[in-house]
Amino acid sequence: MLKNQSDTANILRERSKLNKRLAYEGLLVGIVSGAVCIVYRLVLSNAESIYFTIRDFVAHNVSYWPLWIIGLIVLGLIISIFLKWEPMIGGSGIPQLEAEVQGRIDECWWRVLLAKFCAGALALVGGLSLGREGPSIQLGGMVGKALAKKGKRVKTEERYLMTAGAAAGLSAAFNAPLAGIMFALEEVHKNFSTSALVSVMIASITADFLSRNIFGLSPTLAFSIKETFPLKNYIWVIILGIVAGVLGAFYNKVTMGTIKLYKKTPFLKKHQRVIIPLVLSGILGFYCPLVMGGGHKLVEYLNEPNLVLSTLVLLFILKLLISCVSFGSGAAGGIFFPLLILGSLIGASVGKVAIMCGVPSEYFMNFIIMAMAAYFSAIVRAPITGIVLIAEMSGTLKMLLPIALVSFVSYYVANLLHSEPIYESLLTNLLNNQPYQSMEEYADSKELIGYTVGFGSNACDHYIKDLQLPRRSLIVSVIRGGEEIIPKGDTKLISGDRIIVLVDAFHLDETKLMLESVFTS
Repeated sequence: MLKNQSDTANILRERSKLNKRLAYEGLLVGIVSGAVCIVYRLVLSNAESIYFTIRDFVAHNVSYWPLWIIGLIVLGLIISIFLKWEPMIGGSGIPQLEAEVQGRIDECWWRVLLAKFCAGALALVGGLSLGREGPSIQLGGMVGKALAKKGKRVKTEERYLMTAGAAAGLSAAFNAPLAGIMFALEEVHKNFSTSALVSVMIASITADFLSRNIFGLSPTLAFSIKETFPLKNYIWVIILGIVAGVLGAFYNKVTMGTIKLYKKTPFLKKHQRVIIPLVLSGILGFYCPLVMGGGHKLVEYLNEPNLVLSTLVLLFILKLLISCVSFGSGAAGGIFFPLLILGSLIGASVGKVAIMCGVPSEYFMNFIIMAMAAYFSAIVRAPITGIVLIAEMSGTLKMLLPIALVSFVSYYVANLLHSEPIYESLLTNLLNNQPYQSMEEYADSKELIGYTVGFGSNACDHYIKDLQLPRRSLIVSVIRGGEEIIPKGDTKLISGDRIIVLVDAFHLDETKLMLESVFTS
């Protein structure tokens, strides 16, 4: 009990210093996370080049093909050593980071950093269809955790720094600072608190600055948009949104189905399943190298003239197959960029049909850009992040209106089909197979959570004593107009009040949901 009181007093004492520290801590997280993720991005680019160099050599020397397959199996065994040593590196790493921010697991930051870096690079040497963005988010989050541990920060501050690291990771991976901010707050932190926003913005912008000094100022995607999409053709935006929504729901179903199918594999242990997609990459890469790796080869291909519809559909099917088999195996890699490439193939296919129906051919690239945002929104169910991400990656705001429309159409269609957001499905799957490592540690721990009283919320124009707050939670501060009010039972809350709540870290995610129902509109 005395320990509990001491922890609570320490958290309240640290709160007064928190906002001042988060600014320079966000800068530090941005520098370190950005540097780590930039190096990771460079290594992965070279790893993918190694795969295609070997593949091209084998294609011209077929007698070496058996040796190539054997080499891929050996590579899979090496990757499996890292997966066995640190199981938390499997997949994109985003569900693991979300679970840690919720207080459900406790990752060993240095083991994750080392194992994720090595296993992720080796997976790209094997040609697996995986992205660098999810791993970059996890690596950035672990850098934030490391700095918090070294500085002996309280859990609340540690979670802010992990969120900031996640933003920096995505920003460095895509040269997309606004998308990094939105994704970290919308998907990882799930709370647009002022304290989190300060550190997240600084970290994301810092990492982007470092990244652009290495990779240049050009947009990540090499698609040039000549004209904005004409209003008279917006029926095709609706059609594209519906198609992307349906195929996005299908992607989620196939991905989760593949993970379940892998669990039934009797001849390989969990950490050895990566051998299956590696062998497949040795076969499929021999006949269709375009679909291998993250997808940069396909980006270049879509800039070619005279694309054939049937070829685009076939490429979509093959890319979907290798992406789901790669990710479902538990290999250390993400789905971010591969799903954007799948979206671009959807856009190219619908664009071809639209051109056949009379839409001018100069709008072909517009379909590709719109479809990437739509497919992302349908799968991840974070439309605002998707809109901002594609706008930043394409380097233009000309398409903002059609991108927003197609994203919300696909989002709505995926909801109608009762498709669960992919990262929620992956998080549930992770927690169902993962003991609550951190529950004993968090049983007596406390957290500070901030909310803004929304107009029309259950707290607006009500007294604190009348609020239906979760058990073992306490409002410790009310900030109104820059002044702090000591809360009492007869303190009446108004719209715009900033509320600081002290809660138990145990089942933090459930407590957050209950508090959101009280304070948000």
